[in-house]
Amino acid sequence: MKMETLKIVKIGGNIIDNDKELSSFLDQFSTINGPKILVHGGGKLASKLAEQLAIPVKMNHGRRITDAATLDVITMVYAGKINKTIVSKLQSFNCNAVGLSGADGNCIVSKKRPLKDIDYGFVGDVIKVNTETLDLLISQGITPVLCAITHDEKGQLLNTNADTIAAELAIAFASTYYTSLYYCFEKNGVLRDVTDEDSIIETINATTYNQLIKNGSVAEGMLPKLNNCMYAVENKVVEVCIGRPKMLFDESAKCTKIIL
Repeated sequence: MKMETLKIVKIGGNIIDNDKELSSFLDQFSTINGPKILVHGGGKLASKLAEQLAIPVKMNHGRRITDAATLDVITMVYAGKINKTIVSKLQSFNCNAVGLSGADGNCIVSKKRPLKDIDYGFVGDVIKVNTETLDLLISQGITPVLCAITHDEKGQLLNTNADTIAAELAIAFASTYYTSLYYCFEKNGVLRDVTDEDSIIETINATTYNQLIKNGSVAEGMLPKLNNCMYAVENKVVEVCIGRPKMLFDESAKCTKIIL
């Protein structure tokens, strides 16, 4: 039996923060044929709500430090407001979708990150993906929409990096599908010069990746994304791309492809 292609798409904050852009993207996303999974982050809404509730927003090198109060906020925003907004918009475009956190159907299990130099609080690193639950939905033509909240199977919710969730999903399904992983954000791809949209690095392999890190040529916020990309291609994910959402719908669109 020939394996199907499963597209796993992760959208970032700048798309989520702009309602018009989000609607336009979801309209196009709904037209993708075949099985697909959408993963989303949280955008600026969680930080905005935290400020309104007088909960300090704590970051370290672009990563959120999640104390108990912050976890409450991001759970409300990620698993609630944003997730259900995306699902309702997809339904309006005749794409039958179900919004999930990692706790729902025991989809994604994480382990609280151990305390080292910095205590990130209630942050989880993925240790298990339950493909059976998700495949049950996919096989019925339903599109799972996953937020960046997971759990530890002991009753504790955890904040987990959405880029990592997307990569772990792609890897987990690689044995039963040809998995393609797309990271959609506001740039044309990985840029040599962040001020020049035409300075796209069209392909990155392990050698290029190591050179970029050694030379400090990649913006700090891009490094975790690239780490996840390399991890995915090293674990049998067929295709990994970074760029604007149009790369999903236009084969001529510019983007960065990660290869072995």
